[in-house]
Amino acid sequence: MTKSPSTLGIILFIATMIVFFVVYTFFSGINYFDISLKANAFVLPILYAGAAFWSVKSYWNNHRVVKFKDAFKRAFVPMFIGGILSIFSIYAFLTFVDPAAKSLLNYQYVQRQKSELDTEYTSARKIMKHQKDIDELDQKYKERLQSFTPEAVKGKDMLTASHFSGYFAAILIFYVVLSVFFGAFFRTRTIHQPEETNQA
Repeated sequence: MTKSPSTLGIILFIATMIVFFVVYTFFSGINYFDISLKANAFVLPILYAGAAFWSVKSYWNNHRVVKFKDAFKRAFVPMFIGGILSIFSIYAFLTFVDPAAKSLLNYQYVQRQKSELDTEYTSARKIMKHQKDIDELDQKYKERLQSFTPEAVKGKDMLTASHFSGYFAAILIFYVVLSVFFGAFFRTRTIHQPEETNQA
């Protein structure tokens, strides 16, 4: 059964929000940011790629001739609709419904950045042998630490409307690349049949 790209987009939106609320409901603790990051990096790309593939494949199964633009549209439109509706909905939820969850994500984001800095500093210090290099590393580390003081991180927000716009712009690149691939793969290729010569 071939569903319209718009219908598939709505289905993708619903599936995305289910993933979001599963993570929000069951994992909004000390690992909320990390689990959200993994869901966005692994679960959602597979979900969207699978939906795009099914959209194009079902169309391809029912049409003898498939143009590149048709296959591209069948892949891109569902992902775009599902993605943009999800971005707006998640932003609205975190901003207006549960700002505490937004604050938790921001806090854990800063802590993750701090943890990565500490790990890099510790690893680099272990392999250094010259005191001059160690002193220089220590100085740079202390300077970087200043960006994690309570005064520096106060009011820091990685989930503003402009940030969400930037996230969606990056996601759009994924949609376009994937749609181009499916468009090229599923388009009908011209096959030249050898002409038969009629013999008298």
